[in-house]
Amino acid sequence: MSTAVTSGDDALFEFLCRMGDSTLVLGHRVSEWCGHAPVLEEDIALANTALDLIGQTQLWLGLAGEVEGKGRDADKLAFLRDGWDFRSALLTEVPNGDFGRTLMRQFLFDAWHSIYLGRLLKSSDKRVADIAEKASKEVSYHLERSADTVVALGDGTEESHARMADALAYLWPYVGELFAGDAVDAAMVEAGVAPDPASLREEYDALVGRILEEATLALPEGRFAHKGGRDGRMHTEHLGHILTQMQWLQRAYPGCTW
Repeated sequence: MSTAVTSGDDALFEFLCRMGDSTLVLGHRVSEWCGHAPVLEEDIALANTALDLIGQTQLWLGLAGEVEGKGRDADKLAFLRDGWDFRSALLTEVPNGDFGRTLMRQFLFDAWHSIYLGRLLKSSDKRVADIAEKASKEVSYHLERSADTVVALGDGTEESHARMADALAYLWPYVGELFAGDAVDAAMVEAGVAPDPASLREEYDALVGRILEEATLALPEGRFAHKGGRDGRMHTEHLGHILTQMQWLQRAYPGCTW
């Protein structure tokens, strides 16, 4: 899949899909806990997080449809694209695993999300800045909750600590993709729309490192990163299964309204 950028609108569309697809896929993942969380309070909290992420998706993909100008709204972009057209970060696609892995994944994403949205508040595109302003309020709560849970489980029992250490080791190789820039990112930087992803890594490591220290977990040293989701070159094998569940109704009854 080529990542060549032919115009500013093409790059902006790609950027908006990256934001919306990541929140869409993660929102779907988190929603899988509905009715299955360890306790009722966590069930409700996870459901609310999923709803926030899906709401953000509607804003990002809705704007993407406007920028594209081909008559596709947020629903069409979410439900009528195939896997190779998605731009979700690989971190959002990985299976939930146990409760600890789910919250570790949420924390690693929330930490990046909060920093990135903070930069987007100063975007040269007011539409992007407005979405970031709304989303950042929700994500600040997401980060507070996921960080607190990582600390509680990491610094909890011997078993919970071991599970969180395993979760971190499994998920860390997916983090680096969030900071890998390409032609789309370069175009967004030049236009003042979004920051250079690489410029956020130091702040991210400091934030994550501080929380992991409280959780008695060590910040991994390796920087190896799985890549390919944000530019559509290579997704995990899990994305197809997610889309099969998420899109089947629209695919079975195309154009149907209720």
